[in-house]
Amino acid sequence: MAVNSAIRKDETFIEQFLRLESAGGILLIAAAGMAILCANTPLSGAYQLLLDTPVEFRIGGLEIAKPLLLWINDGLMAVFFYLIGLELKRELLEGELSDPANIILPGVGAIGGMLVPGLIYAYFNLQDDVAIKGWAIPAATDIAFALGVLALLGSRVPPSIKIFLTSLAIIDDIGAIVIIAVFYTAQISFSALFVVVGLLPVLYILNRRNVTSYSPYMIIGIIVWIAMLKSGVHATLAGVLLAFFFPMRDRKNPDHSPLEHLEHDLHGAVAYFILPVFAFMNAGVDLRGMTTDQFLHGVPIGIALGLFVGKQVGIFGLCWLAVKAGLTRLPNGMDMVSLYGTAALCGIGFTMSLFIGSLAFEETGVNLLFDERFGILAGSIASGLIGYFVLKAHLGKKVVLDQTD
Repeated sequence: MAVNSAIRKDETFIEQFLRLESAGGILLIAAAGMAILCANTPLSGAYQLLLDTPVEFRIGGLEIAKPLLLWINDGLMAVFFYLIGLELKRELLEGELSDPANIILPGVGAIGGMLVPGLIYAYFNLQDDVAIKGWAIPAATDIAFALGVLALLGSRVPPSIKIFLTSLAIIDDIGAIVIIAVFYTAQISFSALFVVVGLLPVLYILNRRNVTSYSPYMIIGIIVWIAMLKSGVHATLAGVLLAFFFPMRDRKNPDHSPLEHLEHDLHGAVAYFILPVFAFMNAGVDLRGMTTDQFLHGVPIGIALGLFVGKQVGIFGLCWLAVKAGLTRLPNGMDMVSLYGTAALCGIGFTMSLFIGSLAFEETGVNLLFDERFGILAGSIASGLIGYFVLKAHLGKKVVLDQTD
């Protein structure tokens, strides 16, 4: 209720989206801070007990038994990926990414922003067969946190910067989905995967028959999620799969978009509940008794430098080359300095980096929890600070110059 009441009727959809994500970034910061506080105070025992709380679901021979942490990571995050899937479909069909000319610059940036951080991480961990599994951790961008930092700069930020950052993060999400599906999939159960494949025609028929009610998709989605969980393919990808079948337009009323309506309804739950809960459950880093060797281990160094250096070099470097080569141009209101500041903000990996980190090492049996979380927090904080101060100084100068003109 609070979310809907805060939305002004005269706002466009993209304005509502950006404002919700920005506010969600503030909640994410608070949730992460609470997690670190709990992990480093006498509350640490209760915090760990909460993470390890066993939760079981059983119907006949079907049993799903996981600690609460994994229910959050596998279950609630499937809703987050469902929302990502809806956003991807909308952007590709009718949004910024529907025009190929608008894809080139953020697309090139996203490629550089995934490739260079991965290479930096691999440089520090290539000789470690376990640590190298985390190569994709610094390749992610947290759109909620990045937009939250942009919100602190107020109205001085041109819409073109927000749209570029959003488009790049969405393309980055596509890359993350592919990485999870290809590299972080456990041993495959083909019988469970057959159930998923068998339900795809049902979803297709629902779409073709113009079924716009949420309920049929939700029921099938739960079955797909369970089958994905049992198949070895990560369960969160069920959300993306389901989203692609939800109708973009109501054929009886073309002015109405069921997908946009559902996307809008889900934003509040994701931004104000699911992501903060995920952050609280995953960001707790116990810094007590840690040695210098643990801080300088290849995993945290590779992640931190991948996010802080890799994102800046990869995004800004490839975008600069693409512009200089004449393949694309900077959008109105954006110059090379603001491009650099935005590239730095993309080094805020947080939510997606934590999620990929949980996948990367869960099958190894080696506890690298501190290493990955410390690296993610260090790289994300440093990226957020440099991006904020670069944009604040540069955009402030532009405002002064515009006023004098």
